[in-house]
Amino acid sequence: MEPEEFDSDVLRQFVLAFKKGKLKPIVKSQPVPKNNKGPVKVVVGKTFDTIVMDPKNDVLIEFYAPWCGHCKKLEPVYNELGKKYKNEKNLIIAKMDATANDVTNDRYKVEGFPTIYFAPKDKKNNPIKFEGGDRDLEHLSKFIEEHATKLSRTKEEL
Repeated sequence: MEPEEFDSDVLRQFVLAFKKGKLKPIVKSQPVPKNNKGPVKVVVGKTFDTIVMDPKNDVLIEFYAPWCGHCKKLEPVYNELGKKYKNEKNLIIAKMDATANDVTNDRYKVEGFPTIYFAPKDKKNNPIKFEGGDRDLEHLSKFIEEHATKLSRTKEEL
């Protein structure tokens, strides 16, 4: 609630609208990127549901903080990962500045940086947290390939 003038009538109207379900939550969000065509998609508070929760795609999402040393170290590896899987139609590699955007789903808990989840297209409310492995290209690729619902075969595999 962000009223210009606060009085009992404004509060009453707010409570009635809330009870009727007519209010939309205020979501902290950076502006939606105009160009989001890179190998790693940028997710903001306003696009979390349309990108991460999209039932057509598997999504690997990194929640980071711009000041975090581990996140800065991961960035070139994560960009390589995005390039490696950029031709996969049903897989999105994404990142979100969790200090400037609200995560609009309680299943994606961010308690430290970076936090990485894999959201399978058919289990968006049961994301799989990346834990215990090195945050390098090999381990992140293995994590994706273990949990992806559909990946196209590469020439080496055929």
